[in-house]
Amino acid sequence: MAFLLGVWETVAYADPVPPLKPMTCQSAKFPAPTPEARRELAPSGTLRVVINTGNYVLATEDENFRPYGISVDIAHLLAWQLGVPADFVVVQAAAISFERVSTNQSDIGFFGVDPWRAKSVDYTDSYVHIEGSYIVRVDLPIQNLSDVDRSDIEIVVGKNSVYNLFLNRTIKQARIIQAPTSPEVTSYMLANNHPVGAGIRNQLEADMKRYGGLRILPQPFMTIQQAMATGKNRPNGIAYLQAFVRELKTSGCVQELITQYAVTDATIPAAQ
Repeated sequence: MAFLLGVWETVAYADPVPPLKPMTCQSAKFPAPTPEARRELAPSGTLRVVINTGNYVLATEDENFRPYGISVDIAHLLAWQLGVPADFVVVQAAAISFERVSTNQSDIGFFGVDPWRAKSVDYTDSYVHIEGSYIVRVDLPIQNLSDVDRSDIEIVVGKNSVYNLFLNRTIKQARIIQAPTSPEVTSYMLANNHPVGAGIRNQLEADMKRYGGLRILPQPFMTIQQAMATGKNRPNGIAYLQAFVRELKTSGCVQELITQYAVTDATIPAAQ
């Protein structure tokens, strides 16, 4: 059973999360988990997974509002390796994913690496890199990154997203404005007449086509390192997740999933 946690409400899905397609990542030779790793990653006997559909590079919803995508398939693969069932909770913001994992409401999550978040969760090495970019109105004289960080500029971000946290640390003069979630950045920017929005390039490209009158600055302001995360004090669990992610990358599994779901503008970092 999966549950959708939005900004304002909680809705239970009537349908289960679609299962993993047969033959997915058959070339992968995942290591066997130790009993300690299994207990730490699924202490209840079920792997509790939180999926963020606010980042549609990694997951989105079908016509029946069921989640599917790269992170969903990786969670299925992990549960299979652990020999346990998986329960999915679906949210619309990475900040909610982080909150659930950091408070042990979920055993694993998929979200961007950030030093502030790392105080409360343990990360694997990243398995996908995506670009954080700016979207601006076409009639504004904003051409490069330095044009954005000015005292007369407001930048709309998804509340507590990884790029919200990054820009809080790096922007010196511009004002940061929080939209409720990452998918709402562009609509919030336009509705409130803000000049700049920040987000995942793939999402912004779709917004640019949808709304018109917008352009994306060519240079990204950050590289978002997407990783798996689990709660603190799970040393055997995080060690297994590291080995699991390493095999995802070296076996070609991540590339297979990127191709299957037609994801663009995503790169795979080298295995450590």
